[in-house]
Amino acid sequence: MRVDLDGVPETMLLTLWLRASEARRPDAVIDDPRAVELVEAIDFPFAARFGTDTGVSGQWQALRSRVFDAAVRRFQAGCPGGTVVALGDGLETTFWRTDDGRQRWLSVDLPETAEVRRALLGEDERRRVWAGSALDDDWMDAVGNPPGVLLLAQGLLMYLQPDDVRGLFDRAAARFPAAGFVFDTAPLWFAELSRRGLLRVPQTGYVAPPMPWAMDPLERWRLGRRASIAHLRELHLPAGRGVALGAVYPLLERVPLLGDVTMRVFEARLAAG
Repeated sequence: MRVDLDGVPETMLLTLWLRASEARRPDAVIDDPRAVELVEAIDFPFAARFGTDTGVSGQWQALRSRVFDAAVRRFQAGCPGGTVVALGDGLETTFWRTDDGRQRWLSVDLPETAEVRRALLGEDERRRVWAGSALDDDWMDAVGNPPGVLLLAQGLLMYLQPDDVRGLFDRAAARFPAAGFVFDTAPLWFAELSRRGLLRVPQTGYVAPPMPWAMDPLERWRLGRRASIAHLRELHLPAGRGVALGAVYPLLERVPLLGDVTMRVFEARLAAG
């Protein structure tokens, strides 16, 4: 299938490429055959666009995915048959890595990415795709009234405006009180590089889209004090392979202030109303 995307929607192809590249390794930190199948099924110049040297980036992407996988499994254990709502799901394959035979899944994607996901991954009685912006509250109606809801946002919130991010938490809490919300963030320096057009793949010239929203101690404090968020905690990546992701990165994440220079994953417990 030929896929032509640009801007933020194109990032779903980048993260897929990185994750599949890691999954192909004999010493991979993730088991993700579906990602490999997707790369092989898509007519897109992955290597020419994103480069072939995916080493640390691919492994980090896979480790991040494992953090989200673990959050989904915790949700399944506490709420069998609940619904996971993946905002900006793109071509993430979390469902297949975590499916317990009961979970229900709603992917919320922009129309152009929703079309690609439907064509490549389909829908069934437990997996649905809703086409539209995560900022359009109509997707909340599509969730229905399941026994529980877990919201995920992988690689999404940093591309939204700060006020839109905070408003999303507020509206989600009003609609899904006490739900979990797992999301990843970019540090200030990384977001600033993106806004200056300096986040690029040297091999190919690919430039990452600008990231309006970033996480620093002040923003974490702001989120933690919002009435819509009852609790906010960081979820740490598991130790990976090699010195960089096996020792240095795990240490940076856990050291106050130093952790603020890394990409991070958080879990919010929305207010009970």
